[in-house]
Amino acid sequence: MLSYFNEISRGRGAWFLLMLSGLILEGCALFFQHVMDLAPCVMCIYERVAMLGVVGAGLIGMIAPQNSLVRWSGLIAWGVAAGWGLKLSIEHVGYQFPDPNDLFGATCDIFVSFPSWAPLNQWVPWMFEASGDCSKIVWQFLTLSMPQWLVVIFAAMLVVLAVVVLSQLFGKRERRLF
Repeated sequence: MLSYFNEISRGRGAWFLLMLSGLILEGCALFFQHVMDLAPCVMCIYERVAMLGVVGAGLIGMIAPQNSLVRWSGLIAWGVAAGWGLKLSIEHVGYQFPDPNDLFGATCDIFVSFPSWAPLNQWVPWMFEASGDCSKIVWQFLTLSMPQWLVVIFAAMLVVLAVVVLSQLFGKRERRLF
C-alpha cells in the first residue's frame, strides 16, 4: 500500500485532487456565506485561510511532483495548513461548546487580524471579512456543527498526509529498466 501512495504522490493527479478538495470546501464556505446568508465569524475566516493553505500545497505539489524537493515542499505546506486548520477548528468548537467549569468563558475576537503586509479583509472583503459570532451554531449536518465538520476534515487530511509521508520514507518505488 505504501508503494502505491509513493507512486501516486509522484504524479500531478493526486496533488490536483488535494487542491480541488480545498477549492470545493472553499466554494462551500462561500455558498454558506453568500447564498445561505450565514455570516462567517473570525474563526471561520482563519479556517478559510488554512484551507487556502491546503489549496496552495496542492499547487506546489503539482509544479513538479517527480522532484523530491518540490514534493516535500508540498507535503510540508499541506501539514502546516491542515495542522493549523485543525488547531483553529478545535478552538472554534470550544467557543461553541464551552467548558461548563470555565467561569469566564472563552470568546473569539470581534475583528479579523491579518498582518499589515497582507490585510486580506481589506483586499477581498467579500471573502475575508467577518461579521458572525463564533459561539453561535448557525448550521448543522448529521448533528455536527460547521467547526466540528472542519475538525473531521482537517484530521482526515492529516491522516492521509501521514500515510503519504510514510510512503515517501518506506514505500519502495519500483524501478523499471525499460
